[in-house]
Amino acid sequence: MQVIDNIPALKTARAALTERVGLVPTMGALHQGHVSLVEQARAENDYVLVTIFVNPTQFARGEDLNKYPRDLPRDLEMLRAVGVDLVFTPTPALMYPAGYQTYVDVQTITHLLEGASRPEHFRGVTTIVAKLFNLTQPTTAYFGQKDAQQVVVIRRMARDLNFPLDIAVCPTMREADGLAMSSRNVYLQQDDRKAATVLYRALQSAGDLYASGERDPELLRQAACDTLASEALVQPDYVSVAHVNTLEELQTGSDNPILLSLSAKLGTTRLIDNCLLPFELNNRADLSAILGAS
Repeated sequence: MQVIDNIPALKTARAALTERVGLVPTMGALHQGHVSLVEQARAENDYVLVTIFVNPTQFARGEDLNKYPRDLPRDLEMLRAVGVDLVFTPTPALMYPAGYQTYVDVQTITHLLEGASRPEHFRGVTTIVAKLFNLTQPTTAYFGQKDAQQVVVIRRMARDLNFPLDIAVCPTMREADGLAMSSRNVYLQQDDRKAATVLYRALQSAGDLYASGERDPELLRQAACDTLASEALVQPDYVSVAHVNTLEELQTGSDNPILLSLSAKLGTTRLIDNCLLPFELNNRADLSAILGAS
């Protein structure tokens, strides 16, 4: 496994990969969710390239950039164990050199959900992902459903800017108690960690209501809200029942796939989670044909 931290060496190494290349962009602090993306990329490509970069432009002032978990030796060992061919580990100074002033800004869908709470977040995401696409030239890039809005935004950017690649969406990986795997889970204190399972229970409560035949978006939202409210340690941010491609809130019932997403804080830690409705869609292999596909 090659580990590269500069652009000239990356270009040389990438030029030697003459068949299909799968890209998995990460911010490190890897967990089984990341591994599942790598495994999918490994199964579908001749080579797998992983990037590890804690991107400062997607953190707002007062967010957790400085304390974001970092353990590069551990990350590299995990990637070596699952057969990654190349890892790119740039520094902020390399990706945003002095005088840097160019950003990629997707409109409309970045102003909703996470964008309403973190206004500059997606500009940072799309900028760094566009740069990584340009540098690595992948055949397919792999992202997790857990960051559903990010998937929709990146797919929109890739279409609008004519990036010659496919975007693959892989199912959310969960702990045994249902909590979505996230690098930020390490922040949770013991009581908050126990309480955090309510996020998935909230999704399930709306999913159960949907399975019973209910299609009213407001009643689905309320079911999730009521479940979140049952846990005193949780501070809800939003609960959304939205179109899977536009992320616009649904006002009337629909039998088409729906994205149910939510965010909440536990102590100082902000977590997100989501699911597709009907619930059985969430483990399908063709998530890429559903989420942000239009």
